[in-house]
Amino acid sequence: MSGRRAFLASCVLGAVMCVPQAQAAELVVLTNQGATPGVTELGNAFARMSGHKVTVIQEAGKALDARLANGPADVITGNPEQIEALVKKGQVVGGTQTPFALASLGVSVRAGLPKPDIRTVEAYKAALVAARKIGYSRGCSGTHAAEGIAKLGLTEVLKEKTVFTDAGPVVEFLAKGVFDLGIQQTNIMVGAPGTDYVGTPPGFLNDPCPSSAALVRVSKEPEAARAMIKFMISPEAAPLLRKTLVEPAKP
Repeated sequence: MSGRRAFLASCVLGAVMCVPQAQAAELVVLTNQGATPGVTELGNAFARMSGHKVTVIQEAGKALDARLANGPADVITGNPEQIEALVKKGQVVGGTQTPFALASLGVSVRAGLPKPDIRTVEAYKAALVAARKIGYSRGCSGTHAAEGIAKLGLTEVLKEKTVFTDAGPVVEFLAKGVFDLGIQQTNIMVGAPGTDYVGTPPGFLNDPCPSSAALVRVSKEPEAARAMIKFMISPEAAPLLRKTLVEPAKP
C-alpha cells in the first residue's frame, strides 16, 4: 500500500487525525531510554501520515521536570508506574494512559568474549556465576533482572560483582569493559558497538518491560497528541514496533 493510500485508510479507520498542511501541529514527545527506538519509528510514521511535525526527545531528571511543568511537551512515554505517578502529580491527563509496547530482556557480552549458553535456567545461572562482573540498570530492565537473580537464589552470590549503571545504556559500559556480561532490554542491546548479543534469558526469567504513552497536561496540541497516542496502538503501528525489536502491547 502506498504512503498516500495508507494515510487515507488510517483516516477512515480513525487511527490518525487528517489535517490540512496549514493546520499541522508541532508535537514534542518525551521518551525514556528503552522506548526511544520504537517511539522514534512511530513518530516518523505518524508525521508522514498526518502532516504533523513530531520531535522525540529523551529527557530525565530536572530537564524532564521542566518540560512537564512548562512545556513544550505533548506526549510522554514511560513504564506504567512512572506514568501513574505523573497522573497523581497532575502533570499527565488521567484516562489517557495507553500501554503500547513490550520489550523483552536481553543478554550481551563484551565483544570478543565467548558467548555463554543461556538457553536453559541452569545454563543461565551458570553463566551469571562464571562472569567476572555483571551489570544492569536501576530501571525496569534492571529491576526485572535483579528479580530473576533473586528467584535463582543468586543475589548474595553475585552481590560483590554486580555493577549498577545510572547514566547511559548498559551496553555503553559493557563495551568499555566495566563488566563482561550485561542485561538490558533487547531492543537497546542488539547491534550495539563493542558488544555481542547473546539472547534472551530463558523462560520465566525473561520478564518484559512495558511502556505506556499519555497526554501531558501542558500540551498546546492535545487533539493532535491524542491522535498520535491512538496511532501508537493501531494495526499500522505493530510492524513498526517489531522493526525495533519490541512487541505491541496486548489489548
